[in-house]
Amino acid sequence: LLEMQCLSMNNKKTLYYDKSIEEIEKIKTLNKKPILGIHVCCGPCSTFPLLFLASYFQIKILYCNSNIYPSSEYYRRLNELKKYVEIFNKEHSQDVEIIEFEYDNTSYNKDLEPYKDDYEGGNRCKLCYAKRMDMTYKYADEHNYDYFTTVMTISRQKNSYVLNEIGEKLSHKYKTKYFYSDFKKKQGIDKSIELRKKYNLYNQEYCGCIYSYQKYLEKINK
Repeated sequence: LLEMQCLSMNNKKTLYYDKSIEEIEKIKTLNKKPILGIHVCCGPCSTFPLLFLASYFQIKILYCNSNIYPSSEYYRRLNELKKYVEIFNKEHSQDVEIIEFEYDNTSYNKDLEPYKDDYEGGNRCKLCYAKRMDMTYKYADEHNYDYFTTVMTISRQKNSYVLNEIGEKLSHKYKTKYFYSDFKKKQGIDKSIELRKKYNLYNQEYCGCIYSYQKYLEKINK
């Protein structure tokens, strides 16, 4: 995982949205929906990706976010996700399932602590992305899912090139195929915001970890 902190960005010209459309075109030729394991960090970030993917995949949400601090925030985000998925399943006749991973913030932070002073989006964040994606990719592979991806490319605060490079690296470690994405493109982020407002979903004020939480407190207490 540590080597993923230094991911190169040599493929910046790669259009990951186009790659996702190319893969969907292949999937349309199949006679059944493949199973997609998708790492989800919160309800708002899942809104548009679920809408974008549900017609083509049988979706299994993998909620693996031991980075979130404090525990009350972790469960608040989980409950908002459950709320949205219930609405989504009813409105779109889907059967999206949420699989919750064990929450252990103390153990999780042992790897992040050496990078606690990094800027947002730096090596601490890259390591955090890689840890969660590796854990959920491993689960998808062990359960014979056809594809794996993450909703995190919907966020303006997260670099889609970094996330997709992590996914590509992990695809060489596991048999399950990686689904490239850039959910924020083609007004994806705008549609996500519209859906968040429509369903009155809680929109968190910081990324998740204790270090981003501390920065958030500093900001509001100035």
